[in-house]
Formats: sequence, structure tokens, C-alpha cells
Amino acid sequence: MSGYRLTTVETVREQGSWAFTAREGDEDRGVFLVPCADESDERDDEDPPVRAWINRCTHEDQRLHREAVGAVTRGGSVVCPKHGSAFDACDGGCDNGEAAGTTLRSVDVTVRDGAVFLTDDDLSYLREGLPDEDDDDGAGPSSSSHLTF
Repeated sequence: MSGYRLTTVETVREQGSWAFTAREGDEDRGVFLVPCADESDERDDEDPPVRAWINRCTHEDQRLHREAVGAVTRGGSVVCPKHGSAFDACDGGCDNGEAAGTTLRSVDVTVRDGAVFLTDDDLSYLREGLPDEDDDDGAGPSSSSHLTF
């Protein structure tokens, strides 16, 4: 099995998340990796210790991973910075908030010898980091945000 080498499991665990830009058809997509298993878990290629997700909340066109911040995670979930919906880091499902009943769009990755490879046939790696986008207007969560950490 081939694929583009993205980073290492260790890097994703140390940073909490890791993002890259990939091409899908005519569009650039932001993708982020998050840990799914703790370091002691033994996983194989079919059940990797990290997962990859398209960088969009299912409720609203909102980034989940932001440059200089990363993805906000809590209790094994990725938290939307705008409305607080929490997506399971391992299966992408959400059972609370505005995005309840939805699932993040996954991206296929494989782990071999501690390295993470992009193996999704629909995406081609472009670069580390997220695409330049004008959405989100840089304002961060709205004043009505109920997130507390």
C-alpha cells in the first residue's frame, strides 16, 4: 500500500492535531489529524491511532482546526469553536449541540512504522498547513459562545 507520508503519530500526539492542504477535484481542502488512541494502545493499519477529518463543522461552514491554535479537543472529542458541538475524534460522530446527529467527513490515512500516510484516492497532498481562506473573518467564536475551558 502506498500513499504520501504526512507526519508521524508522535507529532500528532505532541501537538494535539496536525493540518495539511489537499486537492480534491478543483478544490483545495483543509484536513486535520487528531489522536484517536492513547500511546499504550496497539493498533494496526485498519485501526490507526490517528484519524483525519475534513476541516469543517457539519453544522456551519466553520473551521475546527485553526492555524496557531490547532483543534480544540476535550475528552476524546474535537470541539467546534463556534457552537460547542463535540465530534468524537475516532468516529467523527456528534451527539450534542447544533451538529447533533451528524458525522465529520473522514479522510483515509494509514500508519506504518509510526508514520502517517495519506491513502485517500480522492485527495492529493499539496502542503502542510491549511488553505488560505477568507471565511471565519478571523473573529473567532461569537460573543454568544458558551465554550469554557
